[in-house]
Amino acid sequence: MGRTNPTYWDALRAIEDRWTEFRRALRRRDQPRFDRLFEYAREHADASGLLNHQNPLVRALFSIDLEQEAILEDHEERLEVLERRLNEQSIDAQVPDEEASEESQ
Repeated sequence: MGRTNPTYWDALRAIEDRWTEFRRALRRRDQPRFDRLFEYAREHADASGLLNHQNPLVRALFSIDLEQEAILEDHEERLEVLERRLNEQSIDAQVPDEEASEESQ
């Protein structure tokens, strides 16, 4: 007995197929970014398949948003580490100058 409803994977492939012309019209530099969005959607396809929403595009967009949120979080953490290192370096650089001025007095 066959399925009466297409799987989410089938729906996602159909969405990607419908957007083919749009992708083709994008500038070359944006095409890999566009492809990456569908990679993000596929990353969460198993979870998205459990959501019985009428519009599969909603599930795809939410999956994309989850991946982008994870990337932003990663960048924020890396930025905090770099800022902390810069602050530590500037404090270390100031200490010898203060010690030198105290010794000359």
